[in-house]
Amino acid sequence: MSFTRRDLIKAAGATGMLSMFPGILHAQTGKLEKTDVSIAVGGKALIYYLPLSIAEINGYFKDEGLNVSIADFAGGSKALQAVVGGSADVCSGAYEHTINLQSKRQFYRSFVIQGRAPMIALGVSKKNMPNYSTPADLKGKKIGVTAPGSSTNMLLSFFLTQNGLKESDISVIGVGSGAGAVIALRSGEIDAMCNVDPVISLLDHAGEIQTIVDTRTLKDTLDIFGGPMPAGCLYAAESFIEKNPNTVQALTNAIIKANKWIQEAGADEVIKVVPENYLLGNPEVYKLALTKSFEGLSPDGLIDEAGPATALKSLQSYVPKFNAEGIDLSKTWTNDFVKKAGA
Repeated sequence: MSFTRRDLIKAAGATGMLSMFPGILHAQTGKLEKTDVSIAVGGKALIYYLPLSIAEINGYFKDEGLNVSIADFAGGSKALQAVVGGSADVCSGAYEHTINLQSKRQFYRSFVIQGRAPMIALGVSKKNMPNYSTPADLKGKKIGVTAPGSSTNMLLSFFLTQNGLKESDISVIGVGSGAGAVIALRSGEIDAMCNVDPVISLLDHAGEIQTIVDTRTLKDTLDIFGGPMPAGCLYAAESFIEKNPNTVQALTNAIIKANKWIQEAGADEVIKVVPENYLLGNPEVYKLALTKSFEGLSPDGLIDEAGPATALKSLQSYVPKFNAEGIDLSKTWTNDFVKKAGA
């Protein structure tokens, strides 16, 4: 005899044992305005988006009455294009895209956080650049990112600007975020790479890269950006959120449950449930990668209220002709759905 999650809730309620089932309760939502929801993501197998995968794998979306389809793209900028173009309802992507979109008078809002640090690292190839010593050595080099315009590209641009370089000083190459990215570096197609785990840890563990920028911990993120930097989130058009508040609440509930499950389960349990292709052929390195990025994963889905200003400041520093005039950061994020989920 098997029991569904709903059966457990009923049984727990009847016996007064709800406190023994952490994570079962969540914010009650009204009738869902939309049950079929499409989510676009740029690199589903990345640890950066692990909460999205866990919400799908553990059935948290289904528990909320949602039929979620996830379209995976080569990078966050491609996923963003899908949402803006109308082929997806919600984007699982980097928070700073909401600010960039608003500068173009397109209004999108983050409603639940998956990552509280970028969890992106920049590494140079020890084969192609064995004598690397300073950022100036990157001039004229080919640097891989998940996709041009993605959050990995954004961090690369920020780093170059901070060190007196411009993006035009290098060649940006889209290499994706999985095995293709690893092959691109190993084959010598690129000289350096800005990517996320498990790709970075796999190459680092093999001794193939020298990591020169690392935002996988809160301290490193603070040192680099000068403040908290919100990262992976679910965001959608303001019009979608206004039209479908109960659906957005259900999505939020599912991601929060995934965030909490990851924190409680730890690396060993995560490895047991994620698809084999996520591991890039090496479960132990994936475990190492998860350990290195763990602090960057959000435990509660809340955005740090100081984070949006940090993101805006970084965009202003490297985006050419960035139009910050009239930017209203309060319209790029909300914690309301997360707070309701925890009520």
